[in-house]
Amino acid sequence: MSSTANPVISARGLTKRFDKFTAVDGIDFEVRPGESFGFLGPNGAGKTSTMRMIGCTSPLSAGELRISGMDPRTHASQIKARLGVVPQLDNLDTEITVRENLLMYARYFDVPRAVALERTEKLLQFVQLAERSEAQVESLSGGMKRRLTIARALVNEPEIVLLDEPTTGLDPQARHLVWERLFRLKRQGVTLVLTTHYMDEAEQLCDRLVVMDGGKIVAEGSPRALIERHSTREVVELRFNAESQDPFAGKLDGIGERTEVLPDRILLYVADGDDAVAEVHRRSLTPDSVLVRRSSLEDVFLHLTGRTLVD
Repeated sequence: MSSTANPVISARGLTKRFDKFTAVDGIDFEVRPGESFGFLGPNGAGKTSTMRMIGCTSPLSAGELRISGMDPRTHASQIKARLGVVPQLDNLDTEITVRENLLMYARYFDVPRAVALERTEKLLQFVQLAERSEAQVESLSGGMKRRLTIARALVNEPEIVLLDEPTTGLDPQARHLVWERLFRLKRQGVTLVLTTHYMDEAEQLCDRLVVMDGGKIVAEGSPRALIERHSTREVVELRFNAESQDPFAGKLDGIGERTEVLPDRILLYVADGDDAVAEVHRRSLTPDSVLVRRSSLEDVFLHLTGRTLVD
């Protein structure tokens, strides 16, 4: 991946309105060839609306958008031929087999039958579903269906794959398997563009990401750069045995760079967690539990949007 290469996706002033509601409010971003780029934000932030415009399924209201140098307003069919799309909800045909789902989808791209058969076998191996190739889709687990949806998105050998919340609803083991498959795709040079609610997913998968809130981009950078820019090196989590944590917050003034009061705990953003804990005890405060940890993307979101991602 080269930072000097022409972007495969470029947006300037990209806007999406629904009547009087502005879902995407004049955003600018670029996606480089071969990188994994993420859109993060709470529900209603504008992530899916942005993805639908990139996928040529929702027209722009204003601004400019280029995908592989083409304008979706005039070259939608050519753009779609280069895209693989993994929608938020699996929309597989449940009444036919796993293999038939891939072969049928290949017809939409006019993939010759012999080529489709070869690709189908390779893709089933890639997503570890070869042994279930003759099974009805209805019988698959949620993780298997998600992997099949990803395989289907690759039938046309796309340059860019759009993934809208690729692991929502999956158990941890299934999520990690999907992550591993997506990492392999990236290693093959495929550009990945994804939305997610999961901070750990963003840290695992994204080279760069933008944080969206209220239709605007409020931060952009690599996961590590965002953490360094918008948080502290460490966070101290304090839990007090009380109905509300609020009465204790005032007694912690000055210990860290900032304090975040949540319903069940207080977060102190500090440079040195051990020093902060020692100061808490010097003030004769006795929390029920104390945890010192490194800052994470979740801390960035609390700071930038004032709420956690999972609503």
